[in-house]
Amino acid sequence: MVRKKRSVQEIATVGEPIAVEATSPNNLRVSLEEIKTYEGVIGYILRNSTSAAIDLKDPTKIIDYAILSSSALDASEELSGLFNLGDVKKIVVEGKDVNVLSFAVGENKISVFMEKNADREKILRKLHSP
Repeated sequence: MVRKKRSVQEIATVGEPIAVEATSPNNLRVSLEEIKTYEGVIGYILRNSTSAAIDLKDPTKIIDYAILSSSALDASEELSGLFNLGDVKKIVVEGKDVNVLSFAVGENKISVFMEKNADREKILRKLHSP
């Protein structure tokens, strides 16, 4: 299998709030701000095709986490298409020290970065609550 090289230029700039179809942008922002205070949560990236909102406890890792988020979501879409799995609802990448929970809401993609001890289901419930 041949690996494709990806460009770092895919990183979006921080811009206006992103509209979310399932919930209002303000509710999503409030939910993400609350999630950021949960034990073990490192931060989040909320992006669409034109802008991104990034909030991480360690701003020196923004590029690393942005590449991880984008690559994980792209890989899930490619694998889903390759194996006819249908729409991907969420993807979890478990690393040695950090987990990433990524999913899409409409055109928007959300990635939440957390330590191993963080409660993924609690985060999902908060983001999908009305």
